[in-house]
Amino acid sequence: MAIEIRSLAWHGKGLDLIDQTALPHEIVRLDVSDVETLIDAIQRLAVRGAPALGASGAFGVAIAMLQAEREHWDAAALDDAIRRIRDARPTAVNLAGGVDRVLPFVAQGVDAVLAEAEAVVREDVAANKAIGAHGADWILDRVERRPLRVLTHCNTGSLATAGWGTALGIIRELHARGVLETVYADETRPLLQGSRLTAWELDQEGIPHFVQPDGAAASTILRGLVDVAIIGADRIAANGDTANKIGSVGVALACRDAGIPFVVAAPQTTFDPATAHGDEIEIEERPESEVLEWGGIRVAPAASRAFNPAFDVTPARLIDAIVSEQGVIEP
Repeated sequence: MAIEIRSLAWHGKGLDLIDQTALPHEIVRLDVSDVETLIDAIQRLAVRGAPALGASGAFGVAIAMLQAEREHWDAAALDDAIRRIRDARPTAVNLAGGVDRVLPFVAQGVDAVLAEAEAVVREDVAANKAIGAHGADWILDRVERRPLRVLTHCNTGSLATAGWGTALGIIRELHARGVLETVYADETRPLLQGSRLTAWELDQEGIPHFVQPDGAAASTILRGLVDVAIIGADRIAANGDTANKIGSVGVALACRDAGIPFVVAAPQTTFDPATAHGDEIEIEERPESEVLEWGGIRVAPAASRAFNPAFDVTPARLIDAIVSEQGVIEP
């Protein structure tokens, strides 16, 4: 039995993070006790995944408060630091949500903020366990083949959350029930969260899996090698459109053509009723170097530019089920 992975934890003076950029080759932990280090960790994806970003944002307010005390900031400087944490990445609603949740406790002091941030962590783990059960029940009720062959995209496990995982939590639940044959994990270009992170988590759990190029996903589905696709979400609009890692919408289109379920798994903290539909979701564009370079070596012509959106939006009409801790919605 694998040890439960915790992507983040408060250690008394700051946040202890697994640096996900170093996986799978080594486990490097970051000691984050100032705002600039936290923002850097968020922006370079040392910590990533919507629920994990939510918890990081909540703890980030405590980090800013402690730094303000050490460095004698005024109220305006503290407010600016908290705002910069909140805005460090735009697409995942959880980051701003985590910050906003603890803001009412700032006047009560750091201990009150930390207590609420710990509640964010506890609730996320509990929500993810419920998502795993609800999602497994829904899939087993609708897919006849046993054992199941599942495709997933990007990373949605313990590394992306406060614990257990969302889409990967459903996969873990299916594995625990003895009904899972294998997982096709898309490599997730350009930063390889599938091959570096998801495959590492699956290996820790002893779950059989294949890592495949993103470009193979549609073919794998249309060849009849997949029974269900399960992904996460970084923001879910009021109409059911979902933003997730770039490449997700292609998986949804292939599933619709093949007639297999396309399932989105995310906690209620990822639902954003203030965003009416997917066209209103801001899509983060990341540095061109992530596409034009490999290991720091240029692999494209010097004159080439790169278009590097980090996310895409899957319309609700292509989604068969959205699973949260409260149950299953069928858009």
